[in-house]
Amino acid sequence: MARIAHLSDIHFGAHDSKIVSATEAWLQHAQPDLVIISGDLTQRARRQQFRDASAWLNRLRAAGMRLLVIPGNHDVPLYDIIRRFGAPLRRYKRYISNDLCPWYEDDEVAILGINTARSLTIKDGRINHDQMRLLRERFAPVVPDKTRILVTHHPLFAMPIGRGNELSEAVGRHEDAVAAADEAGIHIALAGHFHRTYAESAQKMVADAGGALVIQAGTATSTRLRNAEPQSFNWLHVHRNDRIELQVVVWDGASFQRGHHVAYHRGPSGWEANEIIANPAARKGIRVAKMAQA
Repeated sequence: MARIAHLSDIHFGAHDSKIVSATEAWLQHAQPDLVIISGDLTQRARRQQFRDASAWLNRLRAAGMRLLVIPGNHDVPLYDIIRRFGAPLRRYKRYISNDLCPWYEDDEVAILGINTARSLTIKDGRINHDQMRLLRERFAPVVPDKTRILVTHHPLFAMPIGRGNELSEAVGRHEDAVAAADEAGIHIALAGHFHRTYAESAQKMVADAGGALVIQAGTATSTRLRNAEPQSFNWLHVHRNDRIELQVVVWDGASFQRGHHVAYHRGPSGWEANEIIANPAARKGIRVAKMAQA
């Protein structure tokens, strides 16, 4: 079993320092096998914000954690037009990582991160054809029983983002990206961007979507909240490529506490939430959102 902490939308520059420290404390106690951070480490891609993000990541590494990190659209300068179009991710590469499409593999999981942040869009994301080719090539030699995970900042699919389940825009080149993920045999697709916790079988979202379970993380440490969701991140237990557990770890104003806990199993009709695991100690008030049924 692989134990993975999935955090997103850290937003140094619009963060709560107390909550940042609390993420470190929780992760140090839990000691996940891998920490995934799916973009938006900064609020406005400023130098000091990247320095703060780098220091936080280095503290996690010093505590013995392995990391897989990708950029988000907020890691591209917004107001610095010259830097935005001339060197959009130069500061990210300097302070965080030169690798914009990182790879991680062990005996149980194979994970690819894909950069979806672009200069030409303010908040939307795109996947280009070189990245789709990389997606296919990276997973081609992976043994069939290993769990295949794709990480992007922007989700591949249109997401319910408001209280009335109004849908977001899908990532650019959506249909081609979904086809590439299907061909690569992706089991789990992780993303962030919308500051909303969410999970659903891809087959229930769009036709010909493949067999992925789509999982969104809320914002881990930002003060910019949406839909009245508190800060949170996801705690995954990947048992097999057809069985995982997802638990939301929620900020309660003083510390992070374990919250809504769902077990997913993949059968002939796709992923199903087979069991709601009762935990009397779990914090109430945030649940894994699902697509509204027609």
